Amino acid sequence: MLPVPWRYVESWNCLVCGLCCKGFDVVLDFPEWINIVKAYGVNYTMPGISRFYLKRKSDGTCVFLGNYYGKWLCSLQPMKPIACKLWPFKISDKPTYGRPNDARYDLTNMKLYIYVDPSCVGLRWGYPNPEFMNTTLTEFVDLALGQRQKQFYSTARLFRPETWKLI
Repeated sequence: MLPVPWRYVESWNCLVCGLCCKGFDVVLDFPEWINIVKAYGVNYTMPGISRFYLKRKSDGTCVFLGNYYGKWLCSLQPMKPIACKLWPFKISDKPTYGRPNDARYDLTNMKLYIYVDPSCVGLRWGYPNPEFMNTTLTEFVDLALGQRQKQFYSTARLFRPETWKLI
């Protein structure tokens, strides 16, 4: 399924369904790979030709995905890779998936193009509401640009990011 421009999304909330951690290859940049190897060992990652990936279990799920009381949660929260933090959003400086007018997101000094993976069940389709545009989407952009590390609106509400404990 092709990603869809963000302007077709009314709102988004993580429903802790675990879909994002099932069947997707998570690309790690070198510092992310080093941090995970230091904390957990090399057996939790996989080398590719020119990249590193998070390892997957035999059922295709991420090795850090666990089911806690019926909710699928990531045990890698304190060092979650940027690819995981951004899912289901894809943010780039080019209109990679078409429909550039609907995907364009204007910042003061640059234009970005934002798309969403339509397979995410936390998406609510429609015209973007103010909370989504001013909090959630802004946080995703800040994460993508490296202006923020911790998540609040762009992750499951089951976590308090400042403590990383279940509430």
